Amino acid sequence: MPDYAEQRFHMVVSQVLASGVTDERILAAMRKIERERFVPTAKRPVAYAEAAVEVVAGRYLIDPRNFALMLDAAEISVTDKVLDVGCTTGYSTVVLSEIAARVVGLEQDADLVRIASDMTQALDMKNGVIVQGSLADGFRSEAPYDVIFVNGGIEIAPQALLAQLGEGGRLVTVVGVPGQTRAMVYLNENGRIGHRAAFDATVPALIGFRQPVGFVF
Repeated sequence: MPDYAEQRFHMVVSQVLASGVTDERILAAMRKIERERFVPTAKRPVAYAEAAVEVVAGRYLIDPRNFALMLDAAEISVTDKVLDVGCTTGYSTVVLSEIAARVVGLEQDADLVRIASDMTQALDMKNGVIVQGSLADGFRSEAPYDVIFVNGGIEIAPQALLAQLGEGGRLVTVVGVPGQTRAMVYLNENGRIGHRAAFDATVPALIGFRQPVGFVF
């Protein structure tokens, strides 16, 4: 039987710490949460690999390195409210719940919403909720957010999501077209949205965020 606890420990050491993430809250959360529980049984042997894991057709858990780097770039505080966009089976939501005050996990696929809800209940997550809706539209009912975490690559600036950031709020995602992608941090300062590149990253594309036909990146 695989020793997932050992795999989790080595994931944190060899992928997270090695990438320069030293925030103990992130390290502790990723050491604690059992990533293998959030992937199909057949995929559990690769749950801690240095690669994204497909959980259903076209939907993935981001690889541990990029996931941790994105968490780090978001600079999440213990008082923050986070919108977790594209939470799939709920892994990212549960990890975020260990770091932030409240987390709203947004998923549009009904089956994934059910799985994520079941997982968060099984793990007794008390400071968050899973909701269903369009990923690109966000979840206005609980806006504004201190942090919006987008689980996947997008091709255009997510305007509807950016509009749901509170003052000083950060949105973290990976932006670009294949071959030209990097993690970006968007910041709402005095009602104006700025952005900066955080690090080079390649993650699976997230549905609903493609650039219009004819648009030049």
